[in-house]
Amino acid sequence: MLAKNGINGGNMESHEKKPKILIVDDDPLTLKLLTGVLENQNYEVIQARNGEDALAIAVLDEPRLAMLDINMPGMSGLDLAKRLRSDSDIPFVFLSGVSDGDVVKRAVEYGASGYLVKPVDVQNLIPMLEAALARAVEIKSLRQRESRLTSALAAGRETSMAVGILMVRYRTNRQQAFDMLRSFARSNRKTINDVACEVLEAEETLNRFRVQAEGGASEPRQG
Repeated sequence: MLAKNGINGGNMESHEKKPKILIVDDDPLTLKLLTGVLENQNYEVIQARNGEDALAIAVLDEPRLAMLDINMPGMSGLDLAKRLRSDSDIPFVFLSGVSDGDVVKRAVEYGASGYLVKPVDVQNLIPMLEAALARAVEIKSLRQRESRLTSALAAGRETSMAVGILMVRYRTNRQQAFDMLRSFARSNRKTINDVACEVLEAEETLNRFRVQAEGGASEPRQG
């Protein structure tokens, strides 16, 4: 009974769906081979035979990883990789019929998470794929942290500038000006950064009025 339960438990785990993979290749035999291997490992596979279809699929199905043939008619795998990098966060690996050093170097420059030479060695496919997925998770995490840090720095600059404006306008010290900003934000159920942005926008508008008024005053009267 224990052995039977163990086997059943293993089968249940093996049937768990794994990440969705997009395979882009104009060769139907390669598509069939790769799809069979990945589906046998419970990956969900989406196929595309050209770059245009792949871009549409990437938007609709949001795969976790794309496998791109480098040499395709029309939009090449390299061109497709450029579009994926600019239009989405989908990581990709390259498939190529050659292992030329220059081609590999270009793949790295384009930001590929992996590189496979055709005919694909199925023994190396899954380990490479899992490594590429793990690397993609790390890169996404780094980008998210970088984005949060950038936002925090921007918010800090905006708040600091708003505090400076309040210090001059109300002749207070920095702590008093910051307390004013925070109190206003709380009473109006806004974030400090939102209020700081409003202060900066108001100050910019007043400066425009001032420039226009001074310009009008300096113009000579007609007649």
